[in-house]
Amino acid sequence: MPIWGLALRDGLRRTRRRLRIGWLHRWRFAGTTPSRVLASPPDLRAADPLIAQDIYHGRFPLGGRMVETHGSSPFSLSVPHRGWREELHGFGWLRHCRAARTELAYANARALVSDWIEGPGRRIGGDAWEPRTVATRLNAWLVHSPMLLQGAERSFHRAFLRSMMVQVRYLRAVTPDLPAGSDRLQARIALAFSALSLPVSQRALLFATRHLSQELERQILPDGGHRGRNPEMLVSLLSDLLPLRHTYAAQGEAPPPALLHAIERMLPMLRFFRHADDTLARFNGVGATPHERIAAIMRHDESRGTPLTHAAHSGYTRLNQARTVVIADCGAIPPLDLSFEAHAGCLSFEFSANGRSLVVNSGVDHRGAADFRPLARATAAHSTLVLDDTSSARFALPRGARDAPAAPMIDGPRQVTVERQDERDAQGFTASHDGYLSRFGFIHDRALRLDRNGTRLSGLDRLVARGRATRNTVQGTLRFHLHPDVELFRDEHGALVLVARGNEAWTFRCREHEPQVEESIFFAGIAGPRRTRQIVIRFEAGDNAEIGWSFVRI
Repeated sequence: MPIWGLALRDGLRRTRRRLRIGWLHRWRFAGTTPSRVLASPPDLRAADPLIAQDIYHGRFPLGGRMVETHGSSPFSLSVPHRGWREELHGFGWLRHCRAARTELAYANARALVSDWIEGPGRRIGGDAWEPRTVATRLNAWLVHSPMLLQGAERSFHRAFLRSMMVQVRYLRAVTPDLPAGSDRLQARIALAFSALSLPVSQRALLFATRHLSQELERQILPDGGHRGRNPEMLVSLLSDLLPLRHTYAAQGEAPPPALLHAIERMLPMLRFFRHADDTLARFNGVGATPHERIAAIMRHDESRGTPLTHAAHSGYTRLNQARTVVIADCGAIPPLDLSFEAHAGCLSFEFSANGRSLVVNSGVDHRGAADFRPLARATAAHSTLVLDDTSSARFALPRGARDAPAAPMIDGPRQVTVERQDERDAQGFTASHDGYLSRFGFIHDRALRLDRNGTRLSGLDRLVARGRATRNTVQGTLRFHLHPDVELFRDEHGALVLVARGNEAWTFRCREHEPQVEESIFFAGIAGPRRTRQIVIRFEAGDNAEIGWSFVRI
């Protein structure tokens, strides 16, 4: 779809949404107030009681920013950081108050919820009423309703339940007009939670279940990946879908088959994306790995054996031999509506061994400045081949959509071929993409092979001319970004030696060219971006130009 088409659809959606929530239709959000909460779903997200102390003292560490309220309500502040505002109005931080297990923390949580109800909750509009934020808030209020309602005054009890039902009705009204992506699925999950946890009609529960099932079937691929191709989306969705499955059972309702089948596919796929050091492969929007949440999710994985080796529908492939893992992106660009977090990293790979990451992609800093997002999405931030410092995909922001969190991917690899080459003594694959064909006249072909002992990773990158090249001279650059914990030096023979923690040592060699070492940035650090290095091989691209290279354990 052309970019103007996306802009037009976005404008129509916004118009319909304004009409749905306008004063002519505001009566739809009124109605009876439920008398109680029937069930509170479990929470799989990690909590820190020390953060509850910060919140009590007016310090809100949200979205990577610490904001002090100085005695004012946090909902009255004008904080320019979008991520901070989303987390504040999403109320996921209530889990920290609950983890404190003190009446003081509980009372403070009730006071803050009451502040929201009397403030942003009185007028529909702004950040607090973005559908994704409303869905997050509904889930948080339901999960932590025992803490909020225990010992609460009758006036708070009634205001809390009345506000929740207004938000439920609002979400029902706006969800059909949301883009066909993760925000719509999160809204459907929240509506299913509310239908199970609040005393609503059986018709409302059937309606919520049916629409949730349809959305899961649309967005979860047969191999368990998400249509947007972001591996981190599995963590976010499973953190809600697993408690939702539990809530159906606890309420004596049969979970819909689409929910059960989606979970059964997604859990093995999450294992597919995990490295030997338990981090998540950094492709298409993945940042720092939430280890505690992944561990909580994987406790529900009842499948056994090794993960998939090739996820054809999601566009990824995996080599795994003797605790050495290679994961590669071999997929075409996602649909335009789902491409706002997609990266230009086709045929990039990550490589780990014995619990240590060695070669990585730069990843994303979700809590940092948005100015760095375009750098993280560029091909140069990935361990793959770059031509003329140009990304293999193009991004564009529709006119009038400057507040979009990221630019959609409007062009890139569309013909991506993958052929597995597994043998008794090795695993491997050959893949190619056409992301550089229209601009430079080349197909990028990459072959990787990992021996059965997991001690040698061999690669061959080749440029194949198709049609007429657009330029006489094209500069090719192979990049291998190293994890920040990897030390790099040259031995007495001039070979590059990589040493990870625990003395995990590998040599890197290239037959045709002398590899260089340059600075790099690892955006996906737990504490934010970190300086690191990259191995770089530059060459003049031409028909059938080939670069062979290898990593060999010492």
